[in-house]
Amino acid sequence: MTKPTILLWLDEAETYRSAAAAAGLESRCELVAVPRSATPDAQLLERAEAILAWGAAPGLLDRMPRLRWVQALTAGVEMWLGRPDVTDRFALCCARGTHRVAMPENILGALFHITKPYTQAVLAQREHKWARKVGQPLAGKTLGILGLGAIGAELAKKAAALELRVIGTKRVVEDVPHVEKVLPPNRTAEVLAESDFLVVLLPVTPETEDSIDAGFLAQMKPGAWLLNFGRGALVVDADLIAAVQQKRIAGAVLDVFRQEPLPAEHPFWSTEGILVLPHIGGGHPTRDAIVAELFVENLGHFLDARPLVAQVDLVAGY
Repeated sequence: MTKPTILLWLDEAETYRSAAAAAGLESRCELVAVPRSATPDAQLLERAEAILAWGAAPGLLDRMPRLRWVQALTAGVEMWLGRPDVTDRFALCCARGTHRVAMPENILGALFHITKPYTQAVLAQREHKWARKVGQPLAGKTLGILGLGAIGAELAKKAAALELRVIGTKRVVEDVPHVEKVLPPNRTAEVLAESDFLVVLLPVTPETEDSIDAGFLAQMKPGAWLLNFGRGALVVDADLIAAVQQKRIAGAVLDVFRQEPLPAEHPFWSTEGILVLPHIGGGHPTRDAIVAELFVENLGHFLDARPLVAQVDLVAGY
């Protein structure tokens, strides 16, 4: 019986190959690695039944007639969706859940940055100044989370330990530990009105793109902070800048942008009250090892013809 060919189209292939070997799966398939900068040859594309990749040039998947599974390396898959060569003839899986540890920690770091005077102390130290400033407490404040998935649930657990009240939205309403109130997306306005800190963890879909606009921001609690760790295309940039400049909200922490790297001329850089982070939310020193765990789990499912993990609904967009 011919072993299925799995194309590893990335530069970190050895991490994934080693994980497959450790799981006893490498002998059951042919793992072929191709650097991200190179294009797989026609014969490889012809026989590959699965691909692990950051992305692929438009039309390339049409050259893979035996393709049955695409494993993306990111949680967001908007770069795959909407392409004519991405169809239901194969399963598209995302890396959902692989940021469960790193992103909540980075979001908490942003909350501490907002409320504690450490940055001011660092700047004052450069000038040998004793500039004492009292930080604001997090305990007793309300944290709103739009998108109570794996990351949101982990953030809620950590936030509750800091005595924050947590509320939020979830597409399928169900109890989430440490969350006082879980609401459907059509009741987002209630979360906006109550939250002192609003964390956005939503994917980009036709319903969510440009949803953080002037009307959305006007519904936020005066003096609240917006923290976007979801996707840049959720935000209407000009409307957010106006809301911050006009003091309708206290400010924003942004980790994602429509164009990355953020162009030097973009007004986010110079708008007082907006903190620009260089997309560090999901960063982890062993990120590939974490994603490799998901890949190996799905590889086992694929080889055994079992349902895949984190399969994307092509209509819903996540």
